[in-house]
Amino acid sequence: MLAVVKRSGVTEPFSRSKIIAGVRKACQGRPVDEDAIALLAQKVEETVRARGAAELPSHEVGLAILAPLRDLDEVAYLRFASVYRSFDSLGDFEREIAALRAGAQAQQAKREEPKDGHGSSGEGPPGPADGALSPTGAGRATRPTS
Repeated sequence: MLAVVKRSGVTEPFSRSKIIAGVRKACQGRPVDEDAIALLAQKVEETVRARGAAELPSHEVGLAILAPLRDLDEVAYLRFASVYRSFDSLGDFEREIAALRAGAQAQQAKREEPKDGHGSSGEGPPGPADGALSPTGAGRATRPTS
């Protein structure tokens, strides 16, 4: 049995339903279906169980939720992170949004890399094929909607 040690020191059994409830609250009003939330909770449970520890701090469970939630829905991620990381200023949100944007741009650039060895030679200034952004903003990384 996997146990979670809360900040207060109280130990309780790991509960996938608590993960689902917390993620569902963060996803309220977002285009995220119950199956996606259940799958995320399953991934989180698999991640924490794979560590092989009999007990783990609740903080580690929260960390295990953040990455898959960010991939699922960035707004829900911000909601969850703001509570989990105790955001207390606009600056906290601004820093997190900047990090999300940087990650999205890096993913976009990675998707645009040639897969067959053809394309940019890596010489000269980066161009659109290198995932660079133009001064007009063309090529800006955007998150696909689905």
